[in-house]
Amino acid sequence: MTADPIPELRRVLCDDNSPDLALRFRALFSLKHLATNGNLDAIKAIAAAFSSKSALLKHELAYCLGQCKNHAAAPFLQDVLKNLAEDNMVRHEAGEALGALVHVDSLPLLRKYLNDPSVEVRETCEIAIAKIEWETSAASKTEDLQSSAFASIDPAPPLAKEADISKLQRKLMDQESSLFERYRAMFRLRDIATPEAIDALATGLEDKSALFRHEIAFVFGQMSDPHSIPALIKAAGNKNEQSMVRHEAVEALGGIADERVDQFLKEYAQDEEVVVRDSAIVALDMAEFERSGAFEYALIPESN
Repeated sequence: MTADPIPELRRVLCDDNSPDLALRFRALFSLKHLATNGNLDAIKAIAAAFSSKSALLKHELAYCLGQCKNHAAAPFLQDVLKNLAEDNMVRHEAGEALGALVHVDSLPLLRKYLNDPSVEVRETCEIAIAKIEWETSAASKTEDLQSSAFASIDPAPPLAKEADISKLQRKLMDQESSLFERYRAMFRLRDIATPEAIDALATGLEDKSALFRHEIAFVFGQMSDPHSIPALIKAAGNKNEQSMVRHEAVEALGGIADERVDQFLKEYAQDEEVVVRDSAIVALDMAEFERSGAFEYALIPESN
């Protein structure tokens, strides 16, 4: 009989005394896989790690719970969003995750934080509300969206079948449009995935919204295209940039796994910003995994 892997995965994930943050991330991604397949104990194991001191890890916990397609994760995410003492990078991710879950019962809470002191939390709640409202609208049932090569649940659906990159770039950078609509242009450019689309996306790294810049870096991480390396290095190395943007750019570089970026990741692993430093450690581990040809970036405990 195969032993239940969740207790050991939970132990590894929740061990704040462990010096091996990359190992804890591997445990998290194993639990995410189980949670996405409906395992409630895996959801609880992920949520248990919200007691960690690592903002980077907690941010990733929230993201994984938002991707698990299970409303059982919502109460844990609501508690994080409501915790004003929590790092705003983590609270923002919890709000985004509630949108990813299309948790209609969270709409009153998300509306409450439209007036949050943190602009990133406010903007996230705005997008999450729009996401839930769109997903539950008639338009979502009739709009002819192209299938995406990316399996993630995105904060906004890609714009339907628009192929003109210049039009999409204008929409991406249109300060008069809602963030939700601008995100739709962002994810459509991601799905087009040509060098021209990447160049259009890179202009978003100059946007006034740190949340928007952070999402551009995340999208580049999904694409894992070496064409985005110069833009990501510029963002990651900018000491005047917000840490939530820099950390996302660092992780994206790790996902690209191009040996040209290793020297930069090693430099970022010494950064004065803890979240940037931790991101670089995880990114170096991810890059090594990508080059190894291994099947899955996860920690699967051996059966007894």
